[in-house]
Amino acid sequence: MLAVDKNFVLNMFGLKGKVALITGATGSLGSAIAKGYGYQGVKVMMTARNEAKLKALYEEFTAEGIDCAYIVGDPAVEADVARIVEATVKHYGEINILVTAAGVSKPKSILQQSTEDWQSMMDANVLGTYLSCKYVAKVMVEQGKGGKMVLVSSARSKRGMKGYTGYSTSKAAVDLLAQSLACDLGEYHINVNTFNPTVFRSDLTEWMFHDDNVYQNFLKRLPIGRLGEPADFIGIASFLASDASNFITAANIAADGGYWGN
Repeated sequence: MLAVDKNFVLNMFGLKGKVALITGATGSLGSAIAKGYGYQGVKVMMTARNEAKLKALYEEFTAEGIDCAYIVGDPAVEADVARIVEATVKHYGEINILVTAAGVSKPKSILQQSTEDWQSMMDANVLGTYLSCKYVAKVMVEQGKGGKMVLVSSARSKRGMKGYTGYSTSKAAVDLLAQSLACDLGEYHINVNTFNPTVFRSDLTEWMFHDDNVYQNFLKRLPIGRLGEPADFIGIASFLASDASNFITAANIAADGGYWGN
């Protein structure tokens, strides 16, 4: 007889009661995931470098009944990460989900880009992700209940583009980091995956939505027929945080409107 547990199936997408730490929570993607998790009953600890923005999100979310808190810090500074993780455990008692949505993009040709700009992307996108995973992994191992790490990468990680030498390289590193961490942490039942968005609406990309030539040219590579919205990624972030993804780890999952396949 096929072994399928009805209770598991009925509840495998549920996140209610879980505790999530989200870096880059003030960005368009991080804030969308934080709110999406909050609507599902997740207790959300938000972190970023801008306290005013964090406070505004906290007030908005709590007004809607979302259980959340925030702490200011830089994910590329080890002492900050240690403090953030410690504060999360102190406030909520545990960490079940990590989402690394913090990141930096400074598009420019290698012929013009400064070494300092290159390093800033490596620090924000790679070092920051590594440090968050390192300190949260220690907590998850000590808890003994497993956990889910959802690393935000990019469609650029596997398809380079003019002006994206630094950014593409940093996100390719995040993809391989997830695959390697999955090997390190699998024995502790900690799943580590990336999802890889294409261009989505944000403060940095809003102009693309209003320049018809640029927009239409980009759509030549997107079978889905439009650029992304932050809310488009709540589903994949929720799936990778849920029991429904228990047998998925070390994956780089396209959330790109078909960009990789075209």
